[in-house]
Amino acid sequence: MGDGSIRWVDGAVVTIDQRALPHEVRELRLTSVDEIIEAIATLAVRGAPAIGVSGAFGVVLAARAHPGDLARIEAEAARVEAARPTAVNLSWGVRRALAKVPEGAATVLAEAQAMLAEDGRVNRAAATHAADLVQRLCPDRPLRMLTHCNTGRLATTAVGTAIGALRVLHDRGAIDGVLVDETRPLLQGARLTTWELAEAGIPHRLTVDSAAAWAMATGQVDCVVVGADRITADGSVANKIGTYGLALAARHHRIPFIVVAPESTRDLATATGAEIVVEQRGADEVTGFAGHASAPAGTAAFNPAFDVTPPDLVTAVVTENGPIAGRGPGVRIADIARELYTRGWMPGTAGNISAADAAGPGSGRTALITGSGLSKGELTAADVVRVRVADSVLVSGARRPSAETAIHTAIYRATAAGAVVHVHPPHATAASVDAVDALRFTGFELIKGLGTAETVDIPVFANHADVARIGADVERYLRVHPDTPPVLFIAGHGITAWGADLAQARDRAECLESLCELASLTGRRDISTVRLPEEQKR
Repeated sequence: MGDGSIRWVDGAVVTIDQRALPHEVRELRLTSVDEIIEAIATLAVRGAPAIGVSGAFGVVLAARAHPGDLARIEAEAARVEAARPTAVNLSWGVRRALAKVPEGAATVLAEAQAMLAEDGRVNRAAATHAADLVQRLCPDRPLRMLTHCNTGRLATTAVGTAIGALRVLHDRGAIDGVLVDETRPLLQGARLTTWELAEAGIPHRLTVDSAAAWAMATGQVDCVVVGADRITADGSVANKIGTYGLALAARHHRIPFIVVAPESTRDLATATGAEIVVEQRGADEVTGFAGHASAPAGTAAFNPAFDVTPPDLVTAVVTENGPIAGRGPGVRIADIARELYTRGWMPGTAGNISAADAAGPGSGRTALITGSGLSKGELTAADVVRVRVADSVLVSGARRPSAETAIHTAIYRATAAGAVVHVHPPHATAASVDAVDALRFTGFELIKGLGTAETVDIPVFANHADVARIGADVERYLRVHPDTPPVLFIAGHGITAWGADLAQARDRAECLESLCELASLTGRRDISTVRLPEEQKR
């Protein structure tokens, strides 16, 4: 089948039956929705990108079988989407194709074929970025790599993700050898990855999954590369069962652990890994293989198809856009919250931090924000929730959003901020008590840290029990005063700062607290209450 594993030929999806490998290269010709679903459910077609494109062609077959019957096509698409729950690409592919149904079956087919062509380009870009990163992290030596499951052209439609990176490294003459986990229970590593590596001429050895940690301990692994089936907003990675254990071992031995996946595998609508539905498969996959029993009849089995690796174990996620730090925004929010708690700026459950995405599908932009009712000293990524910027409504997460969510979303609506920090540092909070309208600072070098020159007027907002009212005041003011400095006071309550990212927002909060501390320690009269003209008030 050349470099690709999926084709559209004369009204049918033609693909390799992965169940027959490595002993037989057998083509499947899928001509109905039922056949697409069976192929995905039985792993004849597998791998997140591959089932995403196959799902899109499933919608094509439904549109051709039921022209003009939108309800029937949508019902068939829902069946395809439900074939496997964990990989987000399946849902992505189905919905992308389904959006073209009103334009007719020919347009749906064109969209699926565009996705097929796009997948090869995306994988090649991601693989090249990943290879570049591996060589930066492990320079000047032949590389001993380890990989898990199968992430080549069989799992995608062409090139591959993690195996794609291995191909690029091999082409550069950088590979000493690849250690391939067999990947129990269905042996995708033993059956499929070894087949692909042999086809590409890449030197490799097969090992049992449980030997991987020992290989690391004995200096036989420089870097681990794997694929992904879903990557949540906090950077958690769902992948083939056994990935989490590899990540733990890699962290212990200080070995880079790199995830290679297309952007379509990132699921920003799911806040944390705890929300991923992990597919549970039949006991027969564990108690036997290829029709031969390996355990007594009736033995119960635990057979999750995937596990979820926390973001702090991931060195980087690499997509077609390049590396993304493995520590996702939820983890960074939790880290900064604990840091500010230690400094006394977020005492008890007070204070909150958020980070917004650049854009959002459907209902619009969303933001991750610290949940309510938990000490910031104990906060983890699992305690961060996602809300809609438009109305502060909870989108996902196990906790209630912070009480000050309305202030954060007001700032996102009125500015180009990417992150907001709301804290209670002592000097700034004290300075805001009884202040009206604004506080003026003059003559301090630190003022430049707020993006202004020698004098800055920082607005002071009245503190209300109804936080939504504060949010409304803030939004009105920022819309009228777009050039205001990126910080504000809430009288007697604390300060809020914002910036392009979490680090900048935190730095600006630190800058304002330092200004207030300097004014307090020097006794200088360079800080004063300013009464604004009525037309400048919010």
